[in-house]
Amino acid sequence: MPVHERRRRLSPAERRAQLLSVGARLFAERPYEGVLMEEVAEQAGVSRALLYRHFASKHELFAAVYREASADLLARSRFDPGDTLVEQLVEGMDAHLDYFIANRHAVLAANRVLAGDQVIQTIITEELDALRGRLLGVLPLADEQARLAVSQVLRSWLVFVRVLVIDWLTEESCSRTELRDACIGAVLGALRPLLPVDPAPGWGHRGHTIGT
Repeated sequence: MPVHERRRRLSPAERRAQLLSVGARLFAERPYEGVLMEEVAEQAGVSRALLYRHFASKHELFAAVYREASADLLARSRFDPGDTLVEQLVEGMDAHLDYFIANRHAVLAANRVLAGDQVIQTIITEELDALRGRLLGVLPLADEQARLAVSQVLRSWLVFVRVLVIDWLTEESCSRTELRDACIGAVLGALRPLLPVDPAPGWGHRGHTIGT
């Protein structure tokens, strides 16, 4: 970055956005422990004192980066009632897999290194709850009892997907398409007994791949 750009005066909001951008790139490029606040400041062209005025610690910076990423993922995972359930699941899974693969180190940090951190886990829980609520909004539910049962299935499925994808990021035991289809097949199989109509008739036979 040219010196004159690095030294350009920014508003507090602009500076925070810049620091988040630098932090997001570094957390995506390397493991959590390999990111140094000194380097964040250097690459942003600011003093360490200024960086620490915006983010008191590396943990606080990472949490802000991860919360922003979570909000962006939710914005790109809006379910269209005009699409079939499978189409909506494919779009949502693809958006998440795109982010998880591109930001492998950040995702592993949030789910492994900081697995016991309350702030990070709250962000993850809020994201999963929002996704569950959106899915409930597009499913044909007969009554409140069915809604409760489906809600419980979706909560467990979303946790299952996250664990499976995190394991896959560590060791790619199958293709991305196979991973996505396995996740979607799991929720369709779990939902079928609870819905008044089959959410994906004809899908799920052995050897079937979404999109074929």
